[in-house]
Amino acid sequence: MEENYNGLKLENQLCFPLYAASREVIKQYRPYLEELDLTYTQYIAMMVFWEEKSINVKELGKKLFLDSGTLTPVLKSLESKGYISRARSEKDERVLVAEITEKGEELKEKAVSVPQKIAGCTKLEPQEAMELYRLLYKVLGKQDL
Repeated sequence: MEENYNGLKLENQLCFPLYAASREVIKQYRPYLEELDLTYTQYIAMMVFWEEKSINVKELGKKLFLDSGTLTPVLKSLESKGYISRARSEKDERVLVAEITEKGEELKEKAVSVPQKIAGCTKLEPQEAMELYRLLYKVLGKQDL
């Protein structure tokens, strides 16, 4: 009857290699992000700010797949570092909008080399990396990539 428990074996879990790979890749970022005084979550939030400049906090959470309980401390920390500001929307005070500051824009110059430094950490050929990218977004429910 041991086969009844095969589903409980770690080696049979799709979620485990996803989890372990995610942790490993994020660990590769750590030394570069420490130089910027950012955590990985702060870094991906800043990537959105560098692109969007200003964004509704709810939309930011959707983009980053983060709930408000995780996102709020990230935004508070980025605000305390002077990289973003947060304010209620003038059109609808229920909406919180976050906006990049000049200091946040300046950080972009320091961060520009991070993607190149990380590029080789996955040990994947470019075609494999693109396929993995596509599959991971499929898992996340974004199939229009």
